[in-house]
Amino acid sequence: MIDVHQATGVSLQAILIYALLWVSFGLGHSLLAATPIRARMTRLFGTGERLAYNIIALIHLALVLLIGMDLFRPAASFALPWPVRALMLLAAIAGAIVLAFAGKSYDFGRFLGTTQWRGGVVETAMPVEPLATGGMNALVRHPLYLGVVLLLFGLADTPFRLETAIAGTLYILIGIHFEERKLIALYGSAYAEYRRTVPMLLPRPRAALRVDR
Repeated sequence: MIDVHQATGVSLQAILIYALLWVSFGLGHSLLAATPIRARMTRLFGTGERLAYNIIALIHLALVLLIGMDLFRPAASFALPWPVRALMLLAAIAGAIVLAFAGKSYDFGRFLGTTQWRGGVVETAMPVEPLATGGMNALVRHPLYLGVVLLLFGLADTPFRLETAIAGTLYILIGIHFEERKLIALYGSAYAEYRRTVPMLLPRPRAALRVDR
């Protein structure tokens, strides 16, 4: 049986606590996204509801990461062979590139909530955004998530970063399930067809040839 503390320099208790902190973030984020809670936040914050939602989530995530860093503080970096480190570096670079290109297809002002706040319009009154199917979205349905996963594992050279990568990826995979249910309800058959023809996170071979330029 593997001694977790000997292998990583971190106690099993610390690992479990950090995992539970990520569970708290996932549950909290889901609770805030629930329609009744969003309605209450709209009454409380008005056009700043989306911005407040993101600020609360960011503070929660920051607390999870800060506590996790403290829990894993005694642990040293993994003694990885150079080919593994080279592959991780390539993954991190690829993740950053994917995020940069994928970001062009999204309205981050609206995502963050600054557009609603500055424009004085509640999110529910804004028109539905067009379904993004070009660019990186022609390769995978969730290119931003793909970029984040590549970046997380590309930087996972310590026990803290590795568990963060694992927890973050699990959170993303669970979140995609609920997000796609909302997208089906929002875009109907258009998204159903898009989901049928475009993979979720892993591009199909030679799919890059079909990317709109």
